[in-house]
Amino acid sequence: MGIDATVEHEPSGAGRTDIEHAEHGYITRKDDYLKRLRRIEGQARGLQRMVDDEEYCIDILTQLSAMTKALQAVGLGLLEDHMNHCVVHAAQESDAAGQAKVDEAMAAITRLVKS
Repeated sequence: MGIDATVEHEPSGAGRTDIEHAEHGYITRKDDYLKRLRRIEGQARGLQRMVDDEEYCIDILTQLSAMTKALQAVGLGLLEDHMNHCVVHAAQESDAAGQAKVDEAMAAITRLVKS
């Protein structure tokens, strides 16, 4: 694996430059993802308030379901960006690099499906 694999797996922002950031497929939709994640963060706080206020179980479960769907939408969007950018780019480099990215994506898909 090349430098890309190492950079992509580092903790958020650690050791990366702006140029390396630009290589991620999601970068063109970064603002949309951040907006969605902030909305999800608000939903989590709302759920905490609902539990603290001892609201009806079904109402809490309904909100939890909405939050779960929102997280899944972010995950699927990131996966789509990864496939359309990172996997395609790696496949253009070499068959081995492409296969490594496909394997990586399949592992991510497996984690998403199991969650």
